[in-house]
Amino acid sequence: MFSFHSKTGASDFLGLRRGRSGEAEIVYDDGAARRMVWRVTSAGCDESSLRDAMERAVSCPRVVAALFAELSTRAITLEVVSH
Repeated sequence: MFSFHSKTGASDFLGLRRGRSGEAEIVYDDGAARRMVWRVTSAGCDESSLRDAMERAVSCPRVVAALFAELSTRAITLEVVSH
């Protein structure tokens, strides 16, 4: 799928992958202690919207908060897979 790394010097990573059942999952890793995975639950959500939201979020200092804000503006919903 695709992935992004922070360009601000932080080790933040956001990636989109396919889960075991074929659904889209967003992975966040801060490079130190946190790794989180969410499943995209919005029906008909296209990859270009996810790509744009993730690319914008990873460039912000607070990546996870920015990701949720970007997804919210696009009416994309998630469910927690792991925290």
